[in-house]
Amino acid sequence: MTRDGTKDDPARTELNAALGTASTGHDQLAPETDDLALVRRAQAGDRAAFRKLFDLYHRRVYQMAVAMLRHPQDAHDVVQEAFVRVHRHLPDFQGNSSFYTWLYRISMNLVYDQLRRRKAQRAVDFDETIGRAEEGAESTLKPVIDGADPARTAARKELAGEIQAALDTLPEHHRQVILLREVEGLSYEEIAKIMDVPKGTIMSRLFHARRKMQRALAGYVEGELKPQDEADEP
Repeated sequence: MTRDGTKDDPARTELNAALGTASTGHDQLAPETDDLALVRRAQAGDRAAFRKLFDLYHRRVYQMAVAMLRHPQDAHDVVQEAFVRVHRHLPDFQGNSSFYTWLYRISMNLVYDQLRRRKAQRAVDFDETIGRAEEGAESTLKPVIDGADPARTAARKELAGEIQAALDTLPEHHRQVILLREVEGLSYEEIAKIMDVPKGTIMSRLFHARRKMQRALAGYVEGELKPQDEADEP
């Protein structure tokens, strides 16, 4: 048992051991160190290098997971298990793809495992989650507009809700390709490696996913935002 009374989490214990304590002194890494160099150092047992990889990418994995799962704790679980698996299988990483592509593929497999468990247990009704913002969630789709006009800020927040609602209605493979391309900004080749399908399949899925999103948002964008946007033009 932990000090707060919760059950010990073997995956968390393993990850904490892999990360070690905060780096100090001689084991600090130069900020320009590239991923492959970090991986090679981590493969040699350098915990500071593995911690650096974790620091570089755990937030991006979380953003992807919470956008797909719409549940912060499940997203945190994905991040934790993803880096546990990365640590276990790091000796097998040959550098044939980028570290981030490899990590993302591991993470997406865990997301799909979560989604399959939800469906099997019928524990989640996806229709009830459409448009609902999870408390504490860090959505990659939520715009941050500091100092904006309150009415315009409200409209943007409403649009973010509409975008998430439209995303939630997409099939999982369409939702994933939209997130990877439009949010993460990955290339077709990188997405193809992550999803393990040909580049042409990615392009086709993205085309259909965009069409579905456009149809879902057409009325809202044209009816609510377009006149306001046009009014701002000189």
